[in-house]
Amino acid sequence: MATPIYLSREKMLAERVARFKDLKPTKRAFVDTAVEGHERDIFQIIGPGVNEDPDHRPAILDHPDFSVGLIRAADGHGASLHIHDTVEVFMPLEGRWALYWIDDKGKQQEVVLEKHDVISVPVGLWRGFRNVSGHVAHMIAINGGSDSGRVTWPPELIEKAAKKGYKLDQNGNLMTAAPAAD
Repeated sequence: MATPIYLSREKMLAERVARFKDLKPTKRAFVDTAVEGHERDIFQIIGPGVNEDPDHRPAILDHPDFSVGLIRAADGHGASLHIHDTVEVFMPLEGRWALYWIDDKGKQQEVVLEKHDVISVPVGLWRGFRNVSGHVAHMIAINGGSDSGRVTWPPELIEKAAKKGYKLDQNGNLMTAAPAAD
């Protein structure tokens, strides 16, 4: 049984409430956001989550065993194929989102999630997602674990991002530089 704690209203509001109107998204949470079709906003709500933008901070710092983020993307936009070191759970708050993955035969599969549907994606699965709503939409992403780790990207995605000036440093943090000449 948990030991009771007591928090003042001021402390609860200051440290444990994230107001959407006050959240500051990053457009560069991941290296794939440099590649056409993968532009999106990431709002980190609880815990650091999986994030390659070293300057992006969560609204709520306390994050035992999970992190919560919010994704906003235009129609047709979303994440490239990638792998996480943690379980990842998605729930569309509005619109429709396609989650795609590589199956055990090496073929891409897809499921379309409707508003409030939930999917749990296991550790190590190549997965991606995109908004298929016909308009801008939001989706919640939850990662398990106190340390959400880093993302593994396909080499061809890393090459495309590098041409746009996006690279990862040795710690997996996003760096931007002048785009490479074509």
